[in-house]
Amino acid sequence: MIGSLLYLTSTRPDNMHAVGIVGRFQANPKESHLQAVKIIFKYLQGTQQFGLWYPKDTYLTLHTYIDADWVGNVDD
Repeated sequence: MIGSLLYLTSTRPDNMHAVGIVGRFQANPKESHLQAVKIIFKYLQGTQQFGLWYPKDTYLTLHTYIDADWVGNVDD
């Protein structure tokens, strides 16, 4: 399931953080991680109209910005 979610991050970057978090626990998953993956799938099902489209015959420059605070991360 995590592999299919990782594949979707190229067109759906809005779920990249959540997939990265549950991917950390792929070697030793618990029931809470499975529930989180199910929530991600429900979110994706409800937001199918969103996503990025990469046209192949035009020049595309994608700029992204992030403001992350990794100091307060309790998973590390």
